[in-house]
Amino acid sequence: MSTPSSQRISFVKMHGIGNDYVYVNAFVHAIDDPASVARLVADRQFGIGGDGLILVAPPTVEARAKGASVRMRMFNADGSEGGMCGNGIRCVAKFAIDRGLASTNPLLVETKRGVLSIVWKRGGDDRVAEATVDMGAPMLECSDIPASIDGLTLSARCIAHPIDLDRFGAEGWALDAGVESRMTLVSMGNPHAIFDCADPWKIDLDSVGPAIERCAWFPDRMNVHFVAWRSSAECVMRTWERGSGITLACGTGASAVCVAGVLTGRANDITAHLPGGSLALSWKGEGASVFMTGGATEVFSGEFDLAALERSCRGK
Repeated sequence: MSTPSSQRISFVKMHGIGNDYVYVNAFVHAIDDPASVARLVADRQFGIGGDGLILVAPPTVEARAKGASVRMRMFNADGSEGGMCGNGIRCVAKFAIDRGLASTNPLLVETKRGVLSIVWKRGGDDRVAEATVDMGAPMLECSDIPASIDGLTLSARCIAHPIDLDRFGAEGWALDAGVESRMTLVSMGNPHAIFDCADPWKIDLDSVGPAIERCAWFPDRMNVHFVAWRSSAECVMRTWERGSGITLACGTGASAVCVAGVLTGRANDITAHLPGGSLALSWKGEGASVFMTGGATEVFSGEFDLAALERSCRGK
């Protein structure tokens, strides 16, 4: 990234159960190189800190014709643009409603997944505190993930598919955590690999996560989730998010876990417990949308000088 001219940009730091992003009002601020800005603001030592950058922007003409009030563009901490972020979009709704960019309920938001509907609720301070997102229907064929899996055609689904876990790292890495030698793949506009296990906290995510994320099977890389089922209505999960690493929560990932649980007969409507908090999820089966309910929290707001921020990060 070339050194930018001095530009002061207002931002809001928000999180959805710990999945934290820096939010910028792109109705006001033009961000010419959002990938580079994402890398700068996400730096937790020399920047603002977060899992990435989310721009709340005017919708395209096509999306506005469908009723969208705002557009969400989401960039991971490594600068890669994500297709969708379930925790992030709840905070987009809070940002848009609390700051008067929109007022409809449900709020329609343009994403790379399409125009999604968010029903929001105010808290005691009369600001948005919770939202239910229509996440759309899951995509399950390998061609839609995308994934090229040994023994499966591109038109097939990877549902509890038997695999050799050793391909993802040192031999025997999964034994202590009781990881099952089966994998389910679900796309919620971004790709997710789900592995059932006895104890997700015994997974060395720092080594296993990158190995699975960048496996040759996954041309667009992969989000990775290890899930322990407590009942047909409750699970505990940990996430390695492509482009960001270990995160406290992943809304699209929890949605994918709900879908995987229904498809494998383990679950119905569920509460997913993530390190940052819990999400309520519902999926009624083939062709239906996944619905996700959770909180949206504003932490602080301020301004950053883009040139000064780059100098700070460049000098680390």
